[in-house]
Amino acid sequence: MFFTHNIGIGIDLGSTNILLHQKGKGIIFQEPSVIAINVETNEVVAIGNEAKNMVGKTPKNVEVINPIKNGVISDYNRTAQILKILMKKVTNGSSLSSFRKPNVVIAAPTKSTPVEKRAMIDAVKNCGAKQVHIIENTISAAIGSELKVDEPIASMIVDIGGGTTEVAIISYGGVVACHTLKIGGDKFDEDITQYIRKKYNLLIGQQTAEQIKIEIGFATKNHDEINCNARGRYLVTGLPNTITLSSKEVHDAMKESLEQILATIRLTLEECPPELSGDIVDYGITLTGGGALLKGVQEWLSEEIHLPVNLAPSPLESVVIGTGKALGFVDKMKNDTASLSYFKDKIQNTAN
Repeated sequence: MFFTHNIGIGIDLGSTNILLHQKGKGIIFQEPSVIAINVETNEVVAIGNEAKNMVGKTPKNVEVINPIKNGVISDYNRTAQILKILMKKVTNGSSLSSFRKPNVVIAAPTKSTPVEKRAMIDAVKNCGAKQVHIIENTISAAIGSELKVDEPIASMIVDIGGGTTEVAIISYGGVVACHTLKIGGDKFDEDITQYIRKKYNLLIGQQTAEQIKIEIGFATKNHDEINCNARGRYLVTGLPNTITLSSKEVHDAMKESLEQILATIRLTLEECPPELSGDIVDYGITLTGGGALLKGVQEWLSEEIHLPVNLAPSPLESVVIGTGKALGFVDKMKNDTASLSYFKDKIQNTAN
């Protein structure tokens, strides 16, 4: 077998989180796509959770960076530094001889350009991978959500990630219709930050906005109102201050972004071939990504588009689980950028 002597790694290189799936072990890494760098020495101070916890708290010589924007690499060197550390973890710090070099399947935005895909492949190869192959995010999410992507039945995926939302209709292993929107969980955080600044003259940090979203963020307008406190710097005096924020206010802050996601879903549905529309009516839409965990998002979407809306079994991990399943037949690939959907007949029979 192809993987008898080589490690197999699946990677979800997300704007918010990086996830790694190792063949035979499952998910081995799931942390924020963040790196802290000593700008004077170029040394890595921290990555992942440790680096994220340093945001807004570092001395001048330490910079905290998110090198992945909208699902693609925006800072090649910093992304490579993260990947090198992760590859060492996979091989337990041993040297990457050809015998131990991992074969990698990495998920990329469905509409990413050849240049963007090549940057991802090169970054992983330069960190010690033997072979690197690309799989589309939406197909990987569908595989990881246990949908019947290998059959002539339409499945619809709405992947609400950190930097983007991808909406796709998939049938018989290929993407029939797809639209990408540069709005996701990070935009919700930004919406909350701007709302509080405009209404209360209070400046809050990104992590505070994220926590507010998690605690009292609702996609539905009608819900039992709850409150939470938000702490930040009062812009009038420059002093620390605390306000009480309601869930209805948070909904209002995110409303425009949510409506843009809804419009993108409707646009994709309008492009669905008539022969496949009945499948969408029967099986509905599957939600993946961190944004799928926003309170009330299933109910809200179902009410708006009059279709069943289902949450994937593991929405945060769906994409990386799909890359892990794809590892089982990656040896059939002919080149680095070929789509794994060519091997749709093998997808459902591939073990985690």
